Amino acid sequence: MSRKLFGTDGIRGPVGQHPITPDLVLRLGHAVGRVLKRQESSPVVLIGKDTRISGYMLESALESGLNSAGVSVLLLGPVPTPAVAYLTRAQRASLGVVISASHNAFSDNGIKFFSAQGTKLPDEWERAVEAVMAEAPQWVDSAALGRARRMDDAAGRYIEFCKGTFSSHLSLRGLKIVVDAAHGAAYQIAPQVFHELGAEVVTIGCAPDGLNINDGVGATHPEALARKVVEQGAHYGIALDGDADRLQMVDASGRLFNGDELLYLLAADRLAHRQTKGQPRGPKLAGVVGTLMTNMAVELGIQRLGYEFVRAKVGDRYVLEELHKRGWILGGEGSGHLLTLDRHSTGDGLVSALQVLRACTASGRTVAEQLTEVELFPQTLVNVRLQPGQDWQQNARLKDETRAVESELGDQGRVLIRASGTEPLLRVMVEARDAAQAKACAERLAATLKT
Repeated sequence: MSRKLFGTDGIRGPVGQHPITPDLVLRLGHAVGRVLKRQESSPVVLIGKDTRISGYMLESALESGLNSAGVSVLLLGPVPTPAVAYLTRAQRASLGVVISASHNAFSDNGIKFFSAQGTKLPDEWERAVEAVMAEAPQWVDSAALGRARRMDDAAGRYIEFCKGTFSSHLSLRGLKIVVDAAHGAAYQIAPQVFHELGAEVVTIGCAPDGLNINDGVGATHPEALARKVVEQGAHYGIALDGDADRLQMVDASGRLFNGDELLYLLAADRLAHRQTKGQPRGPKLAGVVGTLMTNMAVELGIQRLGYEFVRAKVGDRYVLEELHKRGWILGGEGSGHLLTLDRHSTGDGLVSALQVLRACTASGRTVAEQLTEVELFPQTLVNVRLQPGQDWQQNARLKDETRAVESELGDQGRVLIRASGTEPLLRVMVEARDAAQAKACAERLAATLKT
């Protein structure tokens, strides 16, 4: 049975439209509660959210649905998505829920889930929830209703967890860092983490009003961060997205480093660290997982380090699945979702930033100096908005043009066309050694869908 509600990263859409309506979210909470009650008698669910104004409404609906099925709830307030994953595991909770639409505008929202181990849940679990939603509700009687309470120190617990992933014998003293939290879930937490590790911190994107999340700031709009870093004479800039599970970095010159480059840096640092310690690589360091979008230069660079490189489907959940299947620890995608499974069970923008800064502090080399071996191939990504019912896979013009572009590129580039899992967009990507060629080819492909 295919899933109707769940996409590649939970449920997401415009607030007030199906499926992001309070009545559906109440039913969703009730269905999730019933699925949990099949597995244990007294389940507890943690709920966190980002800073969108709609989070209050959806939190109340979700809480009510869970309580109506006899499930108790622990409310965390605004915290990053990876904080929910960590606290679910630390609190021995049955499930963690995040109310967030990640990098989308405030008018969207979404809901995603974490297992008791702090990992993404499989498709089978999502299908089970959808099956229960199709049934009539089964309200428990008053004595069996779930309860709700707030965890007042959720942010503080997560701050200590993040700091614990940074080497205890190192500090960030002497570094000036600009932190951009996208007016999102990490607006209080991120500055405090870097400050408590010794850095001088300058903030932008840390004043949410419920409507400004991801608005011209954060990992999807790093231009504001680059300007601020140069203006302040800072060493680095850290850009997170609305729920703080992805990372982009900027250096003192204003140069932007994306997730592909940072993934290579982390792989090189792990290898250098183990060589310094005289430790064998072991199966967990045998390879790195990227995605279909990972830049070819990064793939070649990682292979030069002696690692195997494997591509998963786009989406951090698929990178995670591939890592678990192979028993590896490092993976990620260019958007900034980075996985270091010896530090956290899920992608975490703050933890990833700390791993990059640890590598810089320990080696005495800047990010740019550690990436001299990797020069990214030019990529052009064009997002084409799909109309309702538009079947791009049966578009004959697109098929013909794709074959023509692939023939033109030969082994000096590649084409990737895929539908977004979170928005009504078709992503057309062309990679080539020549930037002008990549741009021209991508625009040719996109044009077949616009006329």
